[in-house]
Amino acid sequence: MKVEWRSTDMEVWDQAHAAAAGPLQQDWAYGSTMVSLGARVLRARVVADGVSVAQAQFIVRQYSPWLSFAWCTRGPLWLQPLTAHEKAQAYRLLRRTMPLGQLRLVVVTPDEPLTDGLGLPSIRRVMSGYSTVLLDISQPLDVLRTHLDSLWQQALVNAENAGLNVQRMGTNPGQYRWLLDAEMQQRAERNIDGMPMVWFERYAESRKQVSRNMLSFRADIGRERLAGMLFLIHGQAATYQIGWTTPTGRETNAHHLMLWRGIEELQQRGVRLLDLGGVNTQRSAGMARFKIATGGAVRQLAGSYLL
Repeated sequence: MKVEWRSTDMEVWDQAHAAAAGPLQQDWAYGSTMVSLGARVLRARVVADGVSVAQAQFIVRQYSPWLSFAWCTRGPLWLQPLTAHEKAQAYRLLRRTMPLGQLRLVVVTPDEPLTDGLGLPSIRRVMSGYSTVLLDISQPLDVLRTHLDSLWQQALVNAENAGLNVQRMGTNPGQYRWLLDAEMQQRAERNIDGMPMVWFERYAESRKQVSRNMLSFRADIGRERLAGMLFLIHGQAATYQIGWTTPTGRETNAHHLMLWRGIEELQQRGVRLLDLGGVNTQRSAGMARFKIATGGAVRQLAGSYLL
């Protein structure tokens, strides 16, 4: 087994990432966007017997000429089935061969649950994992609909009969910037952090065809704007990134209809896995219920580990 740091190719990376329906944080475009904002990115391929068995994208922050911090979020992306022993070997090689100075901190947050096959010792765990909801949208729409919780189904029916006009927004920043502004205000009111708004524009621009990276919707009644929703597309997977609504939007279940329309559109674009994002039943119980009731699988990730 060996690690290649300088031979990564975007097309090869994207093909492997798409085949594995990899997470947003391991998408090549995600790394390119971070570079445009001043970060450094290191990408590695782990090869065994001439076959790529894993790839890992690290975001690097340089705190001084001597100290650097490298973080691999929701990675490495395993491309072949590996035993815990083989994963442990890959982690050791990534740590030992990383092209950074000796004084460095390297942290990985695997995109998998805490099991015996993790390949990382518990003593190295520095942060507990968060939970997300993953929805398999490769199934027919009528099958997906039967998997919805009964209350979610009824909310969707109500929204379909509420006279909402749900339309896909364009990919010109001026067409969806209002939603980014609304998200910023929402964050300030709820005292939560997130990616800077410029990040979304840079991510959308990271591909020649913006429609390959971003999908957004708005819901109106008449001339009144009720809600908005934005997805980021990465290969054969997508992430539910932004949701905003008004009191009337909540009353008419606009988000239920927008998410359903989003699933329809994502299916047409070849997406088979939708990451609905983190769930916190204490801080955001309503949002957690909204995501879980889609019938998606709740996955609690293993946490962050110091290599």
